[in-house]
Amino acid sequence: MDAGSRRAGRPVRRVERDPAADWDEHAWWARIPAVRVVLDAGLDLPAGVTFLVGENGSGKSTLIEALAQAYGLNAEGGSRGAMHRTRGTESPLGDVLRLVRGAGGRGDAYFLRAETTHGLYTYLEGLPDSPDRDLHERSHGEGFLALLERRFARPGFYLLDEPEAALSFTSTLGLMARLSVLAEAGAQIVVATHSPVLTALPGATVLELGEHGIRATAWSDLAVVDHFRAFLGEPDRYLRHLLG
Repeated sequence: MDAGSRRAGRPVRRVERDPAADWDEHAWWARIPAVRVVLDAGLDLPAGVTFLVGENGSGKSTLIEALAQAYGLNAEGGSRGAMHRTRGTESPLGDVLRLVRGAGGRGDAYFLRAETTHGLYTYLEGLPDSPDRDLHERSHGEGFLALLERRFARPGFYLLDEPEAALSFTSTLGLMARLSVLAEAGAQIVVATHSPVLTALPGATVLELGEHGIRATAWSDLAVVDHFRAFLGEPDRYLRHLLG
């Protein structure tokens, strides 16, 4: 991707704390090391695809939900205009952050969150003249990929939370190809994931979240990649400990 495309592909240049926001520094979400880094120092978002990787509880979903809210997207998934709501579980972090925008218009934007896709499908199904009334008729993975194809279509700002939860290995490779095409076209995409397959996307930025906070990491140095390699190479060594 040339420099001009990368500049055009940054609807959000930086995420930082809004100095006017009222927040509790002792709240559970504010004590997550990765979240605290963003609150204290801010975080630059590059063009193209950025993966947020880390163990459960490292702050991946908390950050990506907050990004969606700060951008004006529905926290349970969808576009700016999506109005569905079931049971709110997201933190108030989105109200504390502000986004430093890139030049140009706002463009397309969408948030896909694996754990709330059923509610999103139901909401879309009920809209007048909706092209998405068939999503419940598909398998979970097929519906997810169909929505990606329809909604992640042009340059814009796109967020995905653990998309691999709905996808087979082959479908995950298809998602990688889709993300690559979007990035080349000038889209900016942030993905929270546990997948060592998805994070192998060439040219992507990988940010590892943990007790250390946030650090840029090479794919080959990710802890999740080491764990999968070790398990696939010698599963019995793990299973002996787990199963006695």
